[in-house]
Amino acid sequence: MRIVMMAAAAALLATPAMAQDGTSPENLVLPGATLAPDCGNLYGLAGRAFCVSAPLASIGALAESYIADLQTKGWLPAGGEDNRVVFVRRRDTGGCDGLQMQAFYDTSRPAGPDAIGYLGFGPIPGDVCASQPAAPAATPAPAQ
Repeated sequence: MRIVMMAAAAALLATPAMAQDGTSPENLVLPGATLAPDCGNLYGLAGRAFCVSAPLASIGALAESYIADLQTKGWLPAGGEDNRVVFVRRRDTGGCDGLQMQAFYDTSRPAGPDAIGYLGFGPIPGDVCASQPAAPAATPAPAQ
């Protein structure tokens, strides 16, 4: 996994969707990860996202472990890109919760294998399964 800081990391917020599981942050730290409540003091995520850290060389494997772990909790990977995975999970009351996992590191430091990388987790607000309004149909231009 190529690790590049993306603007989407700044969109991560607190994690009520994960807290609904009754899970404390310490129980969300998988082997190989270290709880990073300050999110490395990067991108304003401290206090707004749940973050873990690991050596940059192992952050891709750690992300795969989190994907597998979240799937056991009912979260389905639904999209993303190189450094971000979007998950959805159906609500018992209808609709869906959304969660994103973002990989990032401090780009002001060398990106060697021993550098510290981070995974940040945050909910996507609203019902991610709600129907979106249809785009207005294009009106053909009048013939000349």
